[in-house]
Amino acid sequence: MKTMHGTIFLLIILTVLSACTVKSSQTNTANKPLYRDPVYDGAADPLVIWNNEEEKWFMYYTNRRANIENSVGVDWVHGTRIGIAQSDDGGATWQYRDTCNINYRPDTAYTHWAPEVIEHNGLYHMYLTYVPGIFTDWRHPRHIIHLSSKNGIDWDFESQLNLASEKVIDACVVQMPDGNWRMWYNNEAEGKTMYYADSPDLYNWTDKGWADGKFRGEGAKVFKWQNTWWMLIDEWKGLAVYQSDDLEIWNRQPGNILQEPGTGEDDMVIGGHPDVVVQGKRAFVFYFTHPGRRPEIPDSPAYEKRRSSIQLTELFYEEGNIACYRNKPVNIDL
Repeated sequence: MKTMHGTIFLLIILTVLSACTVKSSQTNTANKPLYRDPVYDGAADPLVIWNNEEEKWFMYYTNRRANIENSVGVDWVHGTRIGIAQSDDGGATWQYRDTCNINYRPDTAYTHWAPEVIEHNGLYHMYLTYVPGIFTDWRHPRHIIHLSSKNGIDWDFESQLNLASEKVIDACVVQMPDGNWRMWYNNEAEGKTMYYADSPDLYNWTDKGWADGKFRGEGAKVFKWQNTWWMLIDEWKGLAVYQSDDLEIWNRQPGNILQEPGTGEDDMVIGGHPDVVVQGKRAFVFYFTHPGRRPEIPDSPAYEKRRSSIQLTELFYEEGNIACYRNKPVNIDL
């Protein structure tokens, strides 16, 4: 009898442990908001990538000085380095890590925006929007520079890209099926229209002019999912969705995603400037919000209007289109 009781007890324990393990794997629910920068509270323009050296997920982001006092004009959007957050649990929670050590400081004051980071043959490449100063308005140059890194933290300058104008921002880079590379970017000098450039090696770029459709917007994100190519563009009223079979001709999906406000904390406004991480049949979109810019609260304090939060939701493929349900909890394990 003692042996039987002991066996039954052991089976009960193993069953409970198994149930706990299954429950744990199914409840890796992402925080909402997903992340707020602890220094300036101005995290925006997220880019998420696996860091091979540290075996962690890194999030690079533009950091705006939302909490500074006596701000003049838009100087609070300037004057910061790129922030880094890291996740040890597959993307559900994020902790502040540091800022990127970018060894390119030709100007006494400088601004880093909108990092695009890819890994190729063991080397990380960043295409960064560089602003040569801290300015109170938008009437100043902006360039895209190329940086490289072996660890994803310390970055060496490679070049300033020769693109269509002296006011270009928000690079997005993908490898095309033929092995060459394509970059989409926002040419602000042409009404914030989407342009593109091609490269055989990530170092030498040839500008190609307007992208198909001459669409306007910023923060483009191009990715392959469900056996086709997609582009998300921030139109300042949610994200426009485009689909392409060849990265040349783009067809617009009706309506925008993340245009209707959500109900979660810091998510009751439009979503902007996304990144997408594809994991097999699942795809996750990281985006940012300005929680204080709610039309029903027009007189919120300046800090509330400036601060920003990173959010996360899942994308779904429905009848040939992309959909998302931002109020639905996201179980994620990248």
